[in-house]
Amino acid sequence: MQFDTVIIGAGAAGLMCATHTGGKTLLVDHAKAAGEKIRISGGGRCNFTNMYASAENFLSQNPHFCKSALSRYTQWDFIDLVAKHGIAYHEKTLGQLFCDNSSKDIVNMLLAEMKQAGATLKLNTSVKAIKTNTSGYQISLVDGGKQTDVTCKNLVLATGGKSIPKMGATGFAYDIARQFGLRVTDTRAGLVPFTFPEGRFKPLAGVAHDVRATADGTSFEEAMLFTHRGLSGPSMLQTSSYWREGQEISVNFFPNTDLFAELKSRKSTDGKRNLSTVLGYYLPARLSEHFSEALKLKGNLADQSDAALKELVQALRDWRAVPSGTEGYRTAEVTLGGIDTDELSSKTMEAKKQSGLYVIGEAMDVTGWLGGYNFQWAWSSAVAAGRAISASL
Repeated sequence: MQFDTVIIGAGAAGLMCATHTGGKTLLVDHAKAAGEKIRISGGGRCNFTNMYASAENFLSQNPHFCKSALSRYTQWDFIDLVAKHGIAYHEKTLGQLFCDNSSKDIVNMLLAEMKQAGATLKLNTSVKAIKTNTSGYQISLVDGGKQTDVTCKNLVLATGGKSIPKMGATGFAYDIARQFGLRVTDTRAGLVPFTFPEGRFKPLAGVAHDVRATADGTSFEEAMLFTHRGLSGPSMLQTSSYWREGQEISVNFFPNTDLFAELKSRKSTDGKRNLSTVLGYYLPARLSEHFSEALKLKGNLADQSDAALKELVQALRDWRAVPSGTEGYRTAEVTLGGIDTDELSSKTMEAKKQSGLYVIGEAMDVTGWLGGYNFQWAWSSAVAAGRAISASL
């Protein structure tokens, strides 16, 4: 069986690429259904892009690599596609766009676009081997125990990273990249909860509060959630991408409140109240109790000196902790690192030293923030590769 293009991986990037390659295209995936990570994303509503997506929202050893693709297929282009299919959506927070109904709307949209483009989708099919031949590539596929060899001029790696292995995620793209001499950077779990020694935050499990969290000099203002295992919530997931083992994180529980001024002002109205009680006006009850014990707060508010209040405020505005680790790929939303972008063209996503081999989406060393950015990179990189392939046919 001969194809112009074979795309391995029917996730966000693979589905999007198949709608732009032109020619005879085969999209292959070992899963039972296409777009499974799309389906489960955003609590089943799919945070499909972000209105503020730009290169500044991505991590990579080469921070400039993503600029070209992002500028040529923007979030507004994808929003237009969503609108074209009549999919209702809304902004949740910080520019994050979600489906009103279901993430399946995005999957169905991509499948419809792919069908219209004439691409063929083959599921429940694994890749046994890939090798080059005179026309490009020969790929051995296994479906139900039966092996089939297909050939193609262009091969696209769209299999993502290692995050959420229970959904079939593996380091397959990295193995193929190495087979063809492409460098792969160190990989680690990103957008993932922190873990701490057993039971440290068990009494606070379920408590959430808006904070400014900082790791390695980068800060995010979003909610933090205490769990039985450690710390989660958007602010923690974001900072996890910048954190390295052994480093501390800093949390400001009052990023936009002059707590010292507030407490000093309350001396006239709540001076006879216990300091820990007054602190409970600003923090969830269990969190207030926790800090009252940890900081050994005693006495009424009126009895506290300015120096004592300043010391309290400083502790709450720069609370520091060293995670023992993260929950790893099991719950990570993305994989940091991957196929080295120095090996790829930023305009076409084609390997510089392996003609006809393309890498898109999460498989390469480009990782977005939480909030729709990684989906936008999937769309943008996929379109860049798809258009380049189409133009070459």
